[in-house]
Amino acid sequence: MSTEARAPLSLLDEVLCTALAIGAVLVTLLPAARGMSAFGWLPMWLVGMPAVAWWGLHGFALPRRAAELEPVSISSTSRRTRPQARRRARPARRTEARRAA
Repeated sequence: MSTEARAPLSLLDEVLCTALAIGAVLVTLLPAARGMSAFGWLPMWLVGMPAVAWWGLHGFALPRRAAELEPVSISSTSRRTRPQARRRARPARRTEARRAA
């Protein structure tokens, strides 16, 4: 848990969170909400769009992993010292057609 104090939720944050929760409940409980409608695929509109909007409201922040918080060693970020691989030379294709004897 973080020891930082969280800012109070804004009105838009509350609306998007509520829309996401209602959409998830509808898609989970109503089979008709899992299908297509005149607006397209309903789970995208009921769950996906509010989730992306809520994520966008928070600045597209990705969750931090413990590995990202540790300092990175220089040896793991260095490039390889070997040269790049090259393709083998192939013989040219014959362009003239073979004739039957």
